[in-house]
Amino acid sequence: MTTDSTEERVLAAVRERRERVNAALDEDLPLVEPERLWEASRYLLKAGGKRLRPTVSLLAAEAIADVPPLSVDYRAFPALDGDDIDVMAGALSLEIIQSFTLIHDDIMDDDALRRGVPAVHKAYDVDTAILAGDTLYSTAFEIMAETGAAPENGLEAMRMLANTCTRICEGQALDVEFERRTEVLPEEYLDMVESKTAVLYGDAAATPAVLLDADDEVVDALYDYGIHSGSAFQIQDDVLDLTVPSEQLGKQRGSDLVENKTTLITLHARQQGVDVDALVDAEDAESLTEAEVESAVATLNEAGSIEYAREKARSLVDQSKADLRVLPDNEARSLLEDLAEYLISRGY
Repeated sequence: MTTDSTEERVLAAVRERRERVNAALDEDLPLVEPERLWEASRYLLKAGGKRLRPTVSLLAAEAIADVPPLSVDYRAFPALDGDDIDVMAGALSLEIIQSFTLIHDDIMDDDALRRGVPAVHKAYDVDTAILAGDTLYSTAFEIMAETGAAPENGLEAMRMLANTCTRICEGQALDVEFERRTEVLPEEYLDMVESKTAVLYGDAAATPAVLLDADDEVVDALYDYGIHSGSAFQIQDDVLDLTVPSEQLGKQRGSDLVENKTTLITLHARQQGVDVDALVDAEDAESLTEAEVESAVATLNEAGSIEYAREKARSLVDQSKADLRVLPDNEARSLLEDLAEYLISRGY
């Protein structure tokens, strides 16, 4: 469990790296012609975001190199063979892919809000939003190609990024399929979460290990850390969708129920005999009332379903912290452990 001081430490670490990531995004993702396309492409990135994935990436680089946090230029980070590597470029690529997925997810779900502002397809239009997502997708690979890593390491990082994008699409397809199925097993849900969400964390943690020419054992362990903590992150998101006010969440509370999203919470509730389909009557998130959400949450709490999801997230975080034992015992590793804890203790 995180304490207030631990959470403050994590948030400070994220904030310090977020500032550097934001500055690097302005450098590597400039506003050029056609201006409307690039405005839309940058829209969600400029709207905010915690920058958790690039923070994981930068902390992993510091832990591998066994250097004090923030002590080395991320644009000229010393690889284990002595060459200077732009690990920031690798971190940016993952954040840009994340933004691409959010744009397309919001189009598919027709969500009105993202990060407290209108979704890209609402702020602009659907056609522009699709093009903006596609632009971010291709730009991420361009940036990843500029890390300066040894050819074989750079190629592996590109392969990992491509595989991550494929798995995200597979996970999204499963998520859509689950909406039409009458039965989904918890194991199937966790596989979907790993593909749709956790692979970005796995890639973010493992990419610096690949670029810096770390041993395969380190690459694999960091990837597993990202998979386990990223899966916990998604489960916590499912919990937050039901328990956090809309204005704090940045989207309509309870929207997962309206959209018939399969979550670990609803799977457990069905196993307890809860008629999940009858929890809310609203046809869309915008017409969902707080009273409906409160009633649904009370039913799910009574079934023990929300607590069940929290316990699963806790188990995954414990696994993720064990994955880090392959790294040197240093400040950056400690921050990665605390960050995993934060992913399931955060309130938004």
